[in-house]
Amino acid sequence: MDIIKMLLKEMDQEAVTTRKMLAVVPNDKYDWQPHPKSMTLSRLAAHVAELPGWIKMVLETSELDFASGDYQPTVINNTTDLLAYFEKNLAEGRASLASATETELEKLWTLRNGEQVYSVDTKAEVIRMSFCQIVHHRAQLGVFLRLLNVPIPGSYGPSADENVFETAEATA
Repeated sequence: MDIIKMLLKEMDQEAVTTRKMLAVVPNDKYDWQPHPKSMTLSRLAAHVAELPGWIKMVLETSELDFASGDYQPTVINNTTDLLAYFEKNLAEGRASLASATETELEKLWTLRNGEQVYSVDTKAEVIRMSFCQIVHHRAQLGVFLRLLNVPIPGSYGPSADENVFETAEATA
């Protein structure tokens, strides 16, 4: 199977779920955080929205060095801008992946903080890790939203808030 087609399919599938989760972030809670060590809702949601854009970054660079200061998180404070930011990053990441070659995916990419190297993996592995990061942080976002009593959209099936099985039983 063509690895790029496989990655694009996974990216598209995860985008549907991510879009649903980002769409329910309440505008009046962007400064909220569940714990002082936690990100704010704004920072976490923006990070989820930016992650599809990391595919482009990975394909166009050989490393990310946090010590260089090149990475600056985007500040977003409303859901309309959040969804627009997600769609922009998704389109850019998807376009970069669609135009990549398998040879490019075999090249090594490094994640570091100055001299401290966190990982050196192929670009294909880093792209997969980026997808895992989307799922991981999206799940964190789901916990934040649950704590705010926001109904959670389903990810890989219905959520407890969607009650599709309860509705089916009531009509049977």
